Amino acid sequence: MTSPGSKPQAALRGRQADSARRRARVAAAISTAAAAGQEISVSSIARAAAVDRTFLYRHHDLLEQVHAAQAPSAGTGPAVSSASLQADLLNAQQRAARLAARVQQLERRLSSLLGEHAWRESGLGAPDDIDELKQQNTTLEQRIIDLRLQLDQRDQDLAAARAASRELMAQLNTTAATENAAGQKPHVLRDNHPDMIR
Repeated sequence: MTSPGSKPQAALRGRQADSARRRARVAAAISTAAAAGQEISVSSIARAAAVDRTFLYRHHDLLEQVHAAQAPSAGTGPAVSSASLQADLLNAQQRAARLAARVQQLERRLSSLLGEHAWRESGLGAPDDIDELKQQNTTLEQRIIDLRLQLDQRDQDLAAARAASRELMAQLNTTAATENAAGQKPHVLRDNHPDMIR
């Protein structure tokens, strides 16, 4: 019979192996793009490696590799437009909103499961079959562990999305300052925008 702790350990090992495969794909994508002289950005590398941009923001060493690969071609690559930066910012905000809603859903589910578990532990309305009660408790404990792992992952995704939003905001402001200095009409997204992530 499988012990209660074996499934979370197997899930953790699977998550670590998946993360290692993604990291390898990102490193290969950076090398390929640099060798081919292609445009290097967080979006292009994430797309080439088939990972989400938030994965790069969660792994700062990979993000630094992307930025380092951008440096040699910074003066020759195509200019980033305000429109593209605003689109990236909007996508990051929408993803952050979805992640926040998912986190709240998981928190409510976890609260419900913990309440149900406490109710069963109190002996109120417990079934006559003690073995059935033990099995239900084991199932609930496993579910709680899984939910906590998911909640931690969502928190990391939300933090990464917020970091991406802040970085895009800084790029937008820099682009707006450059356009203003050149006499163009700046596209400034102010900090008090109602959709801005704090």
